[in-house]
Amino acid sequence: MAGYQHYIVKNGTIIDVENGNSFVGSIEIIGNAINRVFSSNEVLAEDISIIDAKGKYIIPGLLDMHCHMQEKFAPYFLASGVTTVRITATNLLMIDNLIHAPIDAPTPAVYSADRMIDGTPGLWGPTSAGNFVTDDPEEARKEVRRQIGVGAKFIKVYGWANREVMYAAVDEAKKFNVEVSCDLIHSKELNALDAAQIGVTWFEHASGFIQALYPGWYPSANQTEWSHINWDTPDEKKIKELCEQMIHYNVKLCPTLVVNDQVEQYPNYWYPKNNVTESLEKNNILIEHWRNLSDQVEVMNEQIGKLNNFTKMIAKTYFELGGTVVTGTDTPALIWTFPGMALHRELELFVEIGFTEMEALQAATVKAAQSIGLNTIGSIKEGNIADLVILDNNPLEDIKHTKDIHQVIKGGKVYKQEKILEHVPSDGYMDQRSREFQEKWEAITS
Repeated sequence: MAGYQHYIVKNGTIIDVENGNSFVGSIEIIGNAINRVFSSNEVLAEDISIIDAKGKYIIPGLLDMHCHMQEKFAPYFLASGVTTVRITATNLLMIDNLIHAPIDAPTPAVYSADRMIDGTPGLWGPTSAGNFVTDDPEEARKEVRRQIGVGAKFIKVYGWANREVMYAAVDEAKKFNVEVSCDLIHSKELNALDAAQIGVTWFEHASGFIQALYPGWYPSANQTEWSHINWDTPDEKKIKELCEQMIHYNVKLCPTLVVNDQVEQYPNYWYPKNNVTESLEKNNILIEHWRNLSDQVEVMNEQIGKLNNFTKMIAKTYFELGGTVVTGTDTPALIWTFPGMALHRELELFVEIGFTEMEALQAATVKAAQSIGLNTIGSIKEGNIADLVILDNNPLEDIKHTKDIHQVIKGGKVYKQEKILEHVPSDGYMDQRSREFQEKWEAITS
């Protein structure tokens, strides 16, 4: 059970993402929630523990709206100030410890899909614990019901699903008031406009837009046929016309700019040196994996990296038209998408494409939370869960300061980064968890 605490974070600059301003004030936290927010001239209660935040900056806990977090690197997200994650394909049984962790645990809160629904032969192989492959609409409906029954918060449809399967998944999910997300990066037949018309709500990586702009294109197609496309300078007029069509369907974009950008920038990719990345290196978590994948960077760049400027322009244009655009990383996909820390690069990229610092923060906090109906996180106000990040420097002056983390507050519990990183699970523990999962999954599916 989460512990009880009562204290005041005093005299920090509070970044009010809900109203788009900032002010010096104090935050009273009781238990797991924000009890009161005080302005600088209000009298504070006496005989309460104080955290002195003078000269510090306080933002809501961040949301990574597209990742594939595993238990092994969950503490890295929280140490990076990411207090909630939206997992866009996993097996819920595999992460049950994270889903049911106490509210003040040293890991992020989880909002997750179950395994992805794909079409034959399955981009990631045949049906397994992590994906369900079918061309049969009735089988898709059955799988949607199963996923919702085990706690999926949304449904994820992958790019090789046919039109009938996608329609069936959307139609079945609607019966339970559950949204459907799609990843159409590798789609050969359906594009973003098709999926929007079918009723898909979420477009991961802003995928399927390029297929709508250039029918017949997909990443593994013979690219010589598409040499006329100027990948460096996308057609802004065509993109705006498509975004105007897409906004009619009120779809939501999670462009995951960092995943493309890290590939395109290689070998000069973003690599901050701080407590989080040093711990990843020390524990060799994903580092060797990314180094090995880097040998394939030319192929990755030809298929994915070159989409970087297109994805940026789509995200910027859709946002300027009033659409929902939120931050995500696709961690640990492709190369150097550091757990938790990659979200700070995503924020930088949002600012680089034209968001203000405040707008970027909103895309990672209040607007991200609202986009999935989570109304008690994402902003600093009375009654909300006490998920906060205390920063040493002002992120409204330079978004890069979101990395300057002094303390993280998760469900009211105050953590230093070093303390969170002490909770990185051992290889032995993870091996045991893997065996337990396999046994449970085999028992369910046999």
